[in-house]
Amino acid sequence: MKKPSRPKSDYSIQTVTNALRLLEAFSEKDELGVSELSRDLDLHKNNVFRLLATLEERGYIEQCSKNDRYRLGSRCFQLGQSFARGRTLLVTARPALEALSAESGESAHLAVLRGFDVVHLDSEVASRLVATTPRIGMSLPAHCTALGKVLLGCADDELRQAFDDEVVAVTGLDAHTPNTITDREKFFEHLRSVRVQGFATDLEEFETGLRCVAAPVFDRAGGVLAALSLSMPEQRASDDQLLGDLASKVVAAAHRVSEGLGQLA
Repeated sequence: MKKPSRPKSDYSIQTVTNALRLLEAFSEKDELGVSELSRDLDLHKNNVFRLLATLEERGYIEQCSKNDRYRLGSRCFQLGQSFARGRTLLVTARPALEALSAESGESAHLAVLRGFDVVHLDSEVASRLVATTPRIGMSLPAHCTALGKVLLGCADDELRQAFDDEVVAVTGLDAHTPNTITDREKFFEHLRSVRVQGFATDLEEFETGLRCVAAPVFDRAGGVLAALSLSMPEQRASDDQLLGDLASKVVAAAHRVSEGLGQLA
């Protein structure tokens, strides 16, 4: 009789887990102090200091000379670059991001769905005086972002059902601005329209003063793999512009990426 395999969690090393948790704490803040990390990670200050010293020695953490706080080191960036080189999606999407930003004069973004959060993988920031900032590595809610709505709306029914069961039924649809769609029926009706038109918009639903339009990127089998978007200040994007020229540019760019990934006709 075959012996049942042990779950991988049985092999985890707590010190390594804590080191990774410490690194992940910097996903939301550029700099952190020992006391903050101790509180956020629920670890003794001595343990935090030892983890920081070890990571600093290897280049994953560096201490700021001005205030003695800590930030991510250059080794993290090097690993990120290595990750990007090895990922077909990022390599294929990079020229499309650059072209999309140049054509529109606005910032272009690439994102995927992780769980039910939108995770930004890459950005090309517009060279204009007022431009939206890159959000690489950030996680944003799906229900009030153009990227999230297109990733949900153009996906299969099972994903939307899971979102309804695991998010909407549990926490509801949080209002980030007065424009956020918080009514369940209106939200899923909106997703149906997104699926039909092939793109989604964010009309200051996540952040006041910010407008976005996004389109899906499909894999070889025709499944939704990622999404491209343009974001800009609201004064540079009327409804007609967003739903017309800008949406057309995003859809065309996403189609080029899908083709580059070998999407089947």
